[in-house]
Amino acid sequence: MIWWVLAAIVLTILLAPFLAEALRPSMSDATRAKAPGHSADLPLGATHYQWLGAQTGPLIVCVHGLTTPSFVWHPIAAGLGRLGFRVLVYDLYGRGWSARPRGAQDTGFFVTQLEDLLDALGVDEPITLMGYSMGGAIAAAFAARHVDRLRQLVLLAPVGMGHDLGPIARLVVNHDWLGRWLFMALYGRQFRTATESERGLDTSIDNVVDLQQAELRWRGFRGAVLSSMRGALDEDMAPIHRAIASAGVPVLAIWAREDDVIPISGMGRLAEWNRDARQEMIEGAGHALAYTHDTEVVDLLDVLLTR
Repeated sequence: MIWWVLAAIVLTILLAPFLAEALRPSMSDATRAKAPGHSADLPLGATHYQWLGAQTGPLIVCVHGLTTPSFVWHPIAAGLGRLGFRVLVYDLYGRGWSARPRGAQDTGFFVTQLEDLLDALGVDEPITLMGYSMGGAIAAAFAARHVDRLRQLVLLAPVGMGHDLGPIARLVVNHDWLGRWLFMALYGRQFRTATESERGLDTSIDNVVDLQQAELRWRGFRGAVLSSMRGALDEDMAPIHRAIASAGVPVLAIWAREDDVIPISGMGRLAEWNRDARQEMIEGAGHALAYTHDTEVVDLLDVLLTR
């Protein structure tokens, strides 16, 4: 009898993280309809997007990172609008108000989403494509595939040039079932701890920590983050950046001196892959530079972007 009890306890422990995930609310069309902006019905699922910045002018398309949806761009988009740029922001699959389709979330998965969105919106002009953190890998992959559609590529603290999320993350990425169980069981607490460390920062987004943590309540967010860690964050970006260099796409990379997620040693790696890339560094900034040092980012863009 005791073995049955022990087996039931073990089974409960094993299934608990997945049962908790199944009970979380889904991102439904009704919920999405309450969001600011618009929704595009794309082949892989609905994608939430917003037009920000100026009403007319050159177009900048912004791709956010691993966990924080498109609201992360609002401070920079406001600054770009004052410079005369139109800005398109959108939520990657699995985040924000967008759908949670299944599938391996490598850069190709997200490039397809961006291709579908631009086609749905009828965007056929050359664009400036800007990627932040994981969005830098996605933007670079899109640029390598569509050099004819780009005016220039901007990378803000981009992944793909060396990063280490720690031993637990490596375990999660490299071990299928064990890694998935650990991630589903522990990620919520780890994410809250990491974001709480930003609560004292002087930011340009009100309640940014609460907005970040709100992602945890939705079914599919954890799975999307895990899939992206195993996919887009784990890809070899050297061939992509070398292809961009060969095609002559103008590249600007902006780094944060105090970034403990994406080390500034990535500057050397990018220089090795693309000697023509322009690189700048913001002193005193960490990985949250998109909303702690947005003024400095916009000042650099004002000087360096092609109109």
